[in-house]
Formats: sequence, C-alpha cells, structure tokens
Amino acid sequence: MSIDSIPHTDPSTANEVTGMWILTQALKRVGIDTMYGLVGIPVTEFAYIAQGEGIKFVGFRHEQQAGMAAATHGFLTKTPGVLLTVSSLGFLNGLTATANATVNCYPMIQISGSSEREPIDLMQGTYEGLDQLNIAKPLVKAAYRINRPEDIMTGVVRAYRAAVSGRPGGVYLDVTTPCLGAVMDRKAAEATLYTPVDLCPAVVPSPQSVARAMELLAGAKKPVILLGKGAAYAQVDDKIRKFIEATGVPFYQMSMAKGLLPDNHELSVNSMRSYFMEQADVVMLIGARLNWLLSRGHGKWNPDGKFIQIDIDPEEIDINRAIAAPVVGDIESSIDAMLAALPSYKMSMDSDWVPSLQSASKAKNAKFAERFVPQTVPMTHWSALSAVRKVFASNPDVVLVNEGANTLDDTRNAIDMMLPRHRIDCATWAIMGMG
Repeated sequence: MSIDSIPHTDPSTANEVTGMWILTQALKRVGIDTMYGLVGIPVTEFAYIAQGEGIKFVGFRHEQQAGMAAATHGFLTKTPGVLLTVSSLGFLNGLTATANATVNCYPMIQISGSSEREPIDLMQGTYEGLDQLNIAKPLVKAAYRINRPEDIMTGVVRAYRAAVSGRPGGVYLDVTTPCLGAVMDRKAAEATLYTPVDLCPAVVPSPQSVARAMELLAGAKKPVILLGKGAAYAQVDDKIRKFIEATGVPFYQMSMAKGLLPDNHELSVNSMRSYFMEQADVVMLIGARLNWLLSRGHGKWNPDGKFIQIDIDPEEIDINRAIAAPVVGDIESSIDAMLAALPSYKMSMDSDWVPSLQSASKAKNAKFAERFVPQTVPMTHWSALSAVRKVFASNPDVVLVNEGANTLDDTRNAIDMMLPRHRIDCATWAIMGMG
C-alpha cells in the first residue's frame, strides 16, 4: 500500500476503520491522554484521529524537544510520555530523547511511522527507507514493530509495560505505513481491544534484605540517607519523610530529588556533601545510583563506610562498590517494609552527629549567602540568582528547569526547593536540551 492510498475514514460512523483508529483506541485503553511530537507523512491522519478521540496533541518544531517534553511527562506522572514522529530523520531526531529517557529511567514511548518492510529488508531503496527498529534497539529499553492492525493492542500494551515496569525507560514502537492504513471491519477491530490489568506490578523486597538493611542502619554511628531522583519519581513523599523523621537520620537530596523534603528541613545536609562523604559510616541510597554523580562510591567517600541500596534493578547492585545491604524492590514496597520493621530497632547514632552537621551547615550556608549581596559593578550571575532566589522563596510551586555546567551547579546550590518534582534538569548524562 502506498502512502497516498491511506484511506481517510470517519471512525465515528464507518463500518470499517483503519489501523490509525485502532492505535488511538489502544492508547486510550492503557490510559494515554497526551502525545507530544511533530506530524507529517505517514502519521498526520493518526494525529487527527487521536485528537478527535480526546487525546491531546502538543506540537513542537523539532522532534528532539518534543521527546524531552514526553520524557519529563513520564518523570512527573509515572505514566509513559508519548512522542509521535514521522519516519527516517523525524525518528532519528526523537531517538535522542528516547535514549536519554532510558538512561534516566523515565517512562516514555516513541511511536514512529515507518515505510513498508519489503524494500527496506531487501535494501531496494524506498521512501524514507530506514531500518528504524534495528537502529533503536541498542539505545532503548525495548523496541517493537507492529506490522498488522490485529497486533496493535498487543504492541501498545507491551510497550507500556516495558516503559513503566521494573526500572522505567524509553521504548520504541515502530508502526508501518501498511499497518496504519490497513482497513478492518469495525467489530473485528473492536474485538482486538481490551483493558490490561496491573500494568506496573509491585516488586516487594525479601524480608531478609529488609532486616539486614535495618540492622545496619540502626547500628550506625554516623548514618546518612541519600535521596535520588528515583525517590522523587516514586511519589511516596510522605512515607519517605516519615521514615527519615522517625529514624532521625540526616539526609542529602540529589539534584532532581530536591524538594522531596524541603531543603530547609532540620535534617537536611545538602550543603555538607564533602563532609558526610568522608565521615559517614553507613549510607542508605534510596533511588540513587553510585555513578559518576556520586564519584562511583570512591574518592572522598569513607573507605570503611558501608552502603544500603534500595533499587528495583538487581543489576544495579555492586556496580562500583560493594553494597553491604542491598534491598531489591520498588521504593514504596521497600519503605513500607522498613517502616513496619522500625519499631523493632533502636537507633545507635552518635548524639553529636546531627548537631555537628547542623552547626557546620548553618555556618556554611551563611558564608554562601554572602554571594547574594546585590552587585552592580561588575554585575555577576550571582546577582541574577539572587533575584531568582527571591522569586522562588515567594512562589515555591514554580517548576524550575535548569541546565548548563556552572549554571546548573550554582542554581542547584542557590535555589531552595520546597516541593517535590519541581526541579527538572539534565540529570544522568548531563545532556543539554531539557529546556
């Protein structure tokens, strides 16, 4: 079937429907209500149908930026952000964002139209004849191709489950032009649709791993809890706060975890990173990875310190440093289990550990605040950050999007966040373009 022969049917009245209508219904069955992208052949008609069926479409001038928006949608909502692109270069433009979503653990689905398979597979030369599926596979969490309209529901469900289950990530869904334009009897098409059950099942940690972690934390003299963006993604803010305050353990928030607890919380040690890295005897990682952002667990870290790590991916354990107490499970199930176990343990933390951190933090914050004294000759970027700082203090519900090398680092230190998931930045790969 050629691109020009795709039928333009009215799905609300026709006895026959196209693959584009089936794709729309499949997305609705899994709860997708928004798409980001840039339309053109062969997905323009699909975008029209999706909008007519109540799915919001947010158009961009470039697929990469649409993909960044879809990835951020995934982080903020825990449901896949959907990117829609045309084939060939449109697909490639969007793939950057999908790969970035994968490494950052954001649930996202890139749906791209593609040309008919036969001339691509025989390399005969065809309209935008790129083998998109095989290009995407090494860069994303999962990749699927749908060739038949009867398989659309299955493909959408598999893509959704892959995007959100376990460690979230980017998924590529290749939908061929013949599949989009294929015509089916409406009743037969509706028979392929269903509402899937339990799209993101809980991963409950073993009781033994929870007991091991609690015993290590309770026996620590100088413990610290480190919160990563995975903790913010989990959206169990109240439970994490309850656990931290019940244990009395000071905490540090990675960049996109800032605001999970207010930065001015009495147990916050956000300005004392180097100090606690050298001193802490037990560090609990919640949704954080010991990658380059944390010196891979080496450098300034106490060489005798021990780590507890809560992570849904068992392959993340021991990647750079031995983890004394791995807890493999989703964050909500893990924190629930630890809260339930907490009354059976007595914390052994040194009585002067938190006061010493608070005192040093207060002095360091006061010294840092000197940078915000208004400067006019010469004006520096601290003058601008001083103004921004005041705006955020008065408007804590504003979402901050932050990138750039020194700009990123200085803004992270200068702007206090009071609410979770209100700071978006370039994260794991430090890739520019989120703005």
